[in-house]
Amino acid sequence: MLFENGVIRADPLSNKPIELWKKYVRQGRICEPAKTLRLNAPINENKVRVVCISDTHEKLGEMLDIIPDGDILIHAGDFTNYGDVGEVIKFNAEMGKLPHKYKIVIAGNHELGFEDGEEMTERQLAGCNMLGINKPYELLSNCIYLCDREVEIFGLKIYGSPWHPMPGYSFYRSRGQALLQKWNLIPPKVDILVTHTPPLGHGDYNAWNKCDGLLAGCADLLNTVEFRVKPKYHVFGHIHELHGATTNGVTTFVNASSFDHKLISEYDPIIVDLPLPYGHSKDE
Repeated sequence: MLFENGVIRADPLSNKPIELWKKYVRQGRICEPAKTLRLNAPINENKVRVVCISDTHEKLGEMLDIIPDGDILIHAGDFTNYGDVGEVIKFNAEMGKLPHKYKIVIAGNHELGFEDGEEMTERQLAGCNMLGINKPYELLSNCIYLCDREVEIFGLKIYGSPWHPMPGYSFYRSRGQALLQKWNLIPPKVDILVTHTPPLGHGDYNAWNKCDGLLAGCADLLNTVEFRVKPKYHVFGHIHELHGATTNGVTTFVNASSFDHKLISEYDPIIVDLPLPYGHSKDE
């Protein structure tokens, strides 16, 4: 059994995502299109407006004018191309121009050098030494940077994790037990889960064919979401061409990628509303 006594076990077919997803569908796993709000939908005082973007690859400035206001902005990783200090400074400045009260950011595979313990390039080291920091993510002063960490905003619990199964990049872990160890860190009762990689079967069809075959999502992440965590929303990116939202009837899965693989701005931000938890206000 994949879930027993509160513990997720790695699926033996984790390394065969296409075969595994076909098996899951036969077993009744659900992936249906999900509705999202129009960009001009009015903001409700009794709901928390969450604006989702991802994979801006040093081009956030090109879409500042189309990002609608909201209470929380989420960026699901790959905001730079190489993790260079200059790229991070530029991104941080652009984030500072956005009006959202809270801005959540996680790293993606392109944030090279962000992983703790990972070697940095000479250029990164020189930039960090000049600025008196240890890692480029320390420059993110205009947002809340989450790496295997939870934050509570307006009574909503948001958890961010950058890991993925794409070799050769920062935050890579192999499919199966190595990735599952990272997903096991996700606490229960999370309202919004933010990862860079998609879960298997949701927003992960990879026509570009560079991510372990045609389905790039992680089966053990899907099982963690569906069996143990069950968040209201799971926000991710990574697979640029699959922008949009799906649902299994419990969780809404949001691929918030903002640019296509040629880094042309193709997709609008995705916005969702969550009821403001009892006893909380937007004045917090």
